[in-house]
Amino acid sequence: MANEIVLVVFYIAILLYSVIIHEVFHGVAALWLGDTTAKYAGRLSANPLKHIDPWLTIGMPLLMLVMTNFKFAFGGAKPVPYNPYNLRNQKWGPALVALAGPGINIAVALVAAIFGRMLDIPLSVKRDIIMNFNDWSQVSQVIPGSIASITFELLVIIIFWNVFLAFFNLIPIPPLDGSKLLFAFFPIKIETMAMLEQFGFIILILFIIFFSGPLGAFLIHMLNIFLRIAI
Repeated sequence: MANEIVLVVFYIAILLYSVIIHEVFHGVAALWLGDTTAKYAGRLSANPLKHIDPWLTIGMPLLMLVMTNFKFAFGGAKPVPYNPYNLRNQKWGPALVALAGPGINIAVALVAAIFGRMLDIPLSVKRDIIMNFNDWSQVSQVIPGSIASITFELLVIIIFWNVFLAFFNLIPIPPLDGSKLLFAFFPIKIETMAMLEQFGFIILILFIIFFSGPLGAFLIHMLNIFLRIAI
């Protein structure tokens, strides 16, 4: 039981820092492109207290953990502020700032997958861990006493969260990062942008409800690409 609690704590901590690094790199990209808003707001920090949103970071993940028997959660952090009018490139700047979040998540997932591949543990054990990485009682039986196996379990959780955050956020619906790519590539009127941003969250919820099957299949496909690298 103690091992299961420790794994759940790591699961939550990895989710928290995956979200934080996503937001921080939005601010880093904005700073690189000429906007200092996030820097002077103190948001270019790994300190979780700087990024916690009571509902997105604490309430929603805990509620989802309870509802899924501690097997799945999702959350977010306070969006990092930036002023798009300060960016040197007005056309592509917002898209580059938006891409920085998913980009760092993809980079983290790739590094974790490469480290996972380097771990000298049997292929069968790696597959068992991948199949049961969030089944705490089952995975606890696979990894006991093996530092390499425990490390691989943590790397799988890192891959899972960062792939999920990266590719979910690339959906081209406000307020997700993919919407900035949509606005950069297609000539959309300012009024239309404003309307999409105003009702974006509702559109996103409807999209998730009606296209949950294809969306889930896509996210699992992307996750499997990184997990294949890890084994």
